[in-house]
Formats: sequence, C-alpha cells, structure tokens
Amino acid sequence: MAPTAAALKIRPMRAGVVDVGSNTVRLLVAGAADPGVETISTRRAYVGLAAEIERSGAISDEKLAEVAGVAGRYAATAFEHAVETLEVIVTAPGRHSANSIELHDALAAATGVSVRQLSAEDEGRLAYAGAVGACESVPETIAVVDVGGGSTQLMVGTECEPAWLRSLDLGSLRLTERFLGSNQFLMAELDALHDAVASAFDGLAPPLPLGALATGGTARTLRRIAGRRLADENLTAALELFAGKMAAELAAEHGIRVERARVLPAGTVILREIHRRLGVKLEVAKGGLREGAMRGLLADLVEAAA
Repeated sequence: MAPTAAALKIRPMRAGVVDVGSNTVRLLVAGAADPGVETISTRRAYVGLAAEIERSGAISDEKLAEVAGVAGRYAATAFEHAVETLEVIVTAPGRHSANSIELHDALAAATGVSVRQLSAEDEGRLAYAGAVGACESVPETIAVVDVGGGSTQLMVGTECEPAWLRSLDLGSLRLTERFLGSNQFLMAELDALHDAVASAFDGLAPPLPLGALATGGTARTLRRIAGRRLADENLTAALELFAGKMAAELAAEHGIRVERARVLPAGTVILREIHRRLGVKLEVAKGGLREGAMRGLLADLVEAAA
C-alpha cells in the first residue's frame, strides 16, 4: 500500500545539491530543520574553472572530464544517502565559458540528472535565501554579499526577499588570474587589485542596511583568520598579513588549502570594498547558495507529499 501524505510528511526528507562553481565543486546532502537545513553530508573539490575561462575563454576537454568525474562521484554519494531528489546547479562558469553547453552535457551524463544553469539573479536570490534563512533573527533590512570565484552578488532586502540585487563580474579566482601573477602576494599587485575593484564599484549605491551577511568561500575562510564579523580594520589587517607571503606559506599558517589561500587576498579586497559601501560590519553567514537551493528542493518535496 502506498504511504499516505501524512506518513510522507513525518518521514525525514533528504535532498542533494551538486554546486559547480568557478573555483570548486561542492556537494550538500541535507534535510529540513528550523531554522535553515540540517546538513547530513558535504564534499568539496577544487577545480579552478574560472582560471581556464579567464585564460582561454573556454574549458578544456581535460577539465570538463575532471569536473564531470567529481560531479558523478558526488551524485553517487548523494544517492547512497537516500536522497529523494538531486539537483546539479552551475553558477558563473556556465555564464562565462564559450563552451557552457559542453559543460552542461558532461555534467548531465555523469550525474544522470538535468543541469540547472543559474542566472546572476538566480544565484543572488538563492544565496540570499540560504544566508537569511539560517539566521535566528533578522533586522528590518539586511544585506547579503556572496563572493564567488567568478562573480559577486550583492543584495539588500527584508527577511522575506531581496528588494535590490546587483551582480558584478568580479570573483576571487578571476581577479587573482588578472592581478596576482605569482604565488607571492606583492603589495604593488594588491594595490592594483584594490584600484580595479574600487573602480568596478563606482556608481554602485546600494540601500544602506541595518545588518549584513557575507557568504562564500572567502568569507568562511576569513572567519578563522579575522573573526566572524568583518570590517575595514580586520580586513585591512588581513591584507597586510597576506602581503609578501607565498600562497603555500599562508595555507600552512592557517590550516587552509593552497588553492583557497591563493585566491583569498582577491576575495578579501572585494569584501572590504563592499563593507565600505554598506557601512556596516559583515557577519559571516551560516548558509548560502547551496542552502538556498536546498530549501527550495525540500519545500517542493513537502508540497508534493501534501
């Protein structure tokens, strides 16, 4: 006998998200929780798609095979955890690469599920939902900034939704490729990077919020270096700490991967500029893009079971 709708509601529901970004491929398997979602399993692999796109405009066959292999393994892991639905989402690489169709085809073949290409607005809204949804309390107006490897989304709104959203083609990995030529972070290069980021924000005037959340890999890494609340003082201090060091040295000092250490200065410059625009400290969020996508999947499961 088929389970009743009530039984389906009681049964714990699980979903999976494979997030293909500019710097990493990540897996989240989770169930519903209050607030936000309850994490069951996570995985992460560095793939550096934005670096190839920045250099040649497209993703090589070798890199496509690598990314598809990672996504396929993550899909298998998700189904081992008995997920009822799995979604593969692609962010900036699918918007910036000349062969994004090949990327989608490779991912679909490897995972056995359809691939969802996120627009910049989709990406911002999901990051906003995931960051705000993980908060126990939210001020009347709140900003969310999501710094990725290939793009940055900035949103301001209420607990329900963003009322103002902008996306910039500035990401930690893309900027690293353009301005930080070696694995040593030279002050002259950091100054040039700062000037380029400040110029990109010229004319951008977001509504001033009462609070702000920062999500993405840069923000999560900075939490262990500069603390959970990011402002001009500790972000500038972090950049001074990075200056003159090799990426491997920075990684060893703070227990982070070399791949993350390499793009950390560029992401920090973006966050500092956003802090200066918003005028409030940035609190490192407990959720973000994947959690936002997960909330949508779990809501769909509940609705289908009703």
